[in-house]
Amino acid sequence: MTGPDSETSSAASLEPVPGSLVLVATPIGNLGDLSSRAVETLRAADWIYAEDTRRTRGLLSHCGIEAGGRLRGLHAHNEQQGAARVVELVQRGATVAYVSDAGMPAISDPGERLVRACADAGLTVTVVPGPSAVLGALALAGLPTVPFTFVGFLARKGRARTDAVRAIATSAVTSVLFESPLRLRATLDDLAAVTGADRSAAVVRELTKLHESVVRGTLASLSAAVATGNIPARGECVIVVGGAPINTEPADPAVASARADALLAGGLGARDAARALSDELGLTRREAYDLVIARRAPSS
Repeated sequence: MTGPDSETSSAASLEPVPGSLVLVATPIGNLGDLSSRAVETLRAADWIYAEDTRRTRGLLSHCGIEAGGRLRGLHAHNEQQGAARVVELVQRGATVAYVSDAGMPAISDPGERLVRACADAGLTVTVVPGPSAVLGALALAGLPTVPFTFVGFLARKGRARTDAVRAIATSAVTSVLFESPLRLRATLDDLAAVTGADRSAAVVRELTKLHESVVRGTLASLSAAVATGNIPARGECVIVVGGAPINTEPADPAVASARADALLAGGLGARDAARALSDELGLTRREAYDLVIARRAPSS
């Protein structure tokens, strides 16, 4: 958006607002992605709080910024106490910049409680946007982008993981999740077992780095690619999963029965399986539920 005051507004926006918390997005790989506004904000801030002070000190050095005694740590294990300290500093008129290790603070990174503490105290919170693994992967996946759901990291095991996979399976919108390279294949297999092996998906690795790659296909083909090494199990990974297909054509009874069996075998309960059947095959909820109950019933 441009206008007669756009140049003045742009220049003024480089200066952080006194008495505020500023969330500063940092590169997710390529240091060239750090914006000039982010550099100026970090240079001018009274205090810089960081998820990892060692990593941030290196970033500041790269930009020619002296950290001095301004740099403090605020991470997942001390965020509550650190947030209280930041609130005190901002209330006294200080400008505090906060950065996580990479990308946007508070998005699968520390910062959420910090923002809430400042907001609850009625303080100004602003943002210097920048690199985002979520949006970068979503844009590259070649799947519908609006709407989408960001899942973050799945729980490693237990009910929380099962529920998250079921939610992805039944969702009609694209889902974006982060995963460790060591658990990439297991997660693809878990998703395939519940959503269907032919669900469209993509694995995006090492965004903005030298070995950035995007592999598109189905959950089954992506799992096979990891198994064969065509998708190396290393680096930072983002999985993008297409939404459940919506079919308005009358469902073939054999197809519906087979899909009900697959959903039940994947661990879904009767109601979740019925919801998935209804969304995917165009059955009414009652038709889908009756079919699931019939398929779940023991053979006589």
